[in-house]
This record gives sequence, C-alpha cells and structure tokens, in this order.
Amino acid sequence: MRYTRLGTSGLTVSRIGLGMMSYGDRSRRAWHLTADEARPIVRHAVDAGVTLFDTADMYDRGASEEVTGRLLSECFGDRDDYVLATKVYYPMSDRPGDRGLSRKHILASVDASLRRLGTDHIDLYQIHRWDHHTPIEETMAALDSVVRAGKVRYIGASSMYAWQFAKAQYTAALAGTTRFVSMQNHYNLVYREEEREMIPLCLDQGVGVLPYSPLARGLLAGGRERGGARTTARGGTDPLADALYTEDDFDIVDTLRTVATELGLPPARVALAWLLGRPGVGAPIVGATKLTHLQDALAALEVTLTKEQGKRLESGYRPHPVAGPAEPHSP
Repeated sequence: MRYTRLGTSGLTVSRIGLGMMSYGDRSRRAWHLTADEARPIVRHAVDAGVTLFDTADMYDRGASEEVTGRLLSECFGDRDDYVLATKVYYPMSDRPGDRGLSRKHILASVDASLRRLGTDHIDLYQIHRWDHHTPIEETMAALDSVVRAGKVRYIGASSMYAWQFAKAQYTAALAGTTRFVSMQNHYNLVYREEEREMIPLCLDQGVGVLPYSPLARGLLAGGRERGGARTTARGGTDPLADALYTEDDFDIVDTLRTVATELGLPPARVALAWLLGRPGVGAPIVGATKLTHLQDALAALEVTLTKEQGKRLESGYRPHPVAGPAEPHSP
C-alpha cells in the first residue's frame, strides 16, 4: 500500500479508500451486502494496508454506518489505525428540518453518526452537498464547533460548484475557523468536468481530492454495454447511471478495453491507474461487492501508464453537463 497526505493537511490516508455504501440492509437494495458478507472484503482491505473507509449517514438510513463501525472495530486493534469518514446533508427521516446543513441538523447528525459508528470521534466529516437554504457562515461555524468539541478531527466537502467551495473556504478563513481539507467529487475517465475548475482550485488551495464513482458506476468495469445491456445486479437497478453517462461514452470504454488487452490487465485496473495518476488525486473511493473488485483496485497501484497510453485513453472524451451539485430543495 502507498499513502499520501490529504492536500497540505497533516491527515495521512491510503491511496485507495474503501467505500462502504454497498454494506448495510439488503431489504433496501438487492445488491447490498450484509455485515457477514462484507467482512471478508473489509478484512482483506485492512490486511492490504487500506486505512481510509468512507460512508455517510444516509446510506441505508444509517445501516451502513452501523456495519462500518462494527467491522472496523473487529478488524483494527487501535482506533487511531484508520481514518473514518462519513457525511451529513441528506434527510434521515420525514421530520421537518431533518436535512441540510443547519447548525441544528449538523449537531444532531454528528452525535447520531457517532452512536451508529460506535466511536467517540470521526476523522473526516464531510458535507454531502451544498445547502441552498442555510447561510454558509452558519454551516462553517457549526462544523468548527464539532471540531473544537473533539467529535471531528477534519472536515471535507463533496460535489458542488467550484465557486461554492471557494466561498466556503473564504468564509472559514475570514472567521478564523476550520477549513475543508478534502473534496470528494465525481471524477473518472468518462466524466472529467472537474478538471475545469474544481481540481485546479483544490491544487491551488492545498485540498486533497477523493474521487467517488472512479469506475463510472460500473461502466468502466464492464457492468454496462452499448444498447443498454446490464451485466450486474446493481447495473440493472441504477437509473442514475443512465442520466450521467451516454452511448458516446462507450467510445472511451472501447479504447480502455483495447489498452487493457495490450497490457494484459482488466479494464477496471487500467481506469483506476489512470485516475491515480491525475494531478491532485489523493485516494479514489472504491466500492467493492466482490473480493475481486477490491483486488483490482489494489493492483492498480502497481500499474504505470505511459504518456502515449494516457493520451489514447483520453482522446475520445466528450464534455458532459455538470453533474453532482445538489439542486435547491424545499426547506
């Protein structure tokens, strides 16, 4: 395993992060794994040196956090041996106000996450989306409060516009409060819109990048084919992928498969190797419902692509509508 600091912060993480969204309650989604089914995957990640584990309170309405906390406590002897990341923003109930980034919701949510995770602190607490109904001054002050209380070590953000992220960082700097050390954004070989503004901003400001969906919801791993065919359980029940990716993206998939064949490697491994080599990228967040998924991700660390191979992989890229930032919702 290789390790890196998140941007210019002092937080060290493994260069592969294990996403825990797929672990929780199967009654909600057929492709989810129970704790017993996920245990061998998490154990293998730990044995391989993975230290970053990412979840969110809204994944299975808290079930993912419960499984994450249980498995990590089993696999690690010391709480300081791993970096535990979770998120806040999305609704956790039908109660009015039980969503967003208000001070009330953040303070209640961090305590609820700590209970589900079975720990006394969260290493990286991330805002899952931008809240159009709460002043950013209130949000940043609330996040600073949970850091000062010792409940959170560092704070991070996830998909938003670059101007919003810059505004949040400026607000914190102006008030002398805690700033974000990471940006978890939608970034992969077929969706590179983050390279226009967000990643240059992160590089300039010393913020670590933690790409989610590094395999484009299975598109780069062979889970989808031209014409709409699906080859996995998740692919068959994932309408969001249809909105994010188009038939044009299969031109890149075809090139990826050609390069992978020349190298004698699985396409997923080559796609992850490309992403790991991009400027600013600290640790892609990889989901794994099979041990082979994780093994491919770990093996990508040993793959070095030539400049010519990188150019071939990138050559068919077509711009996409910006995807990821949350739209305004009812308060």
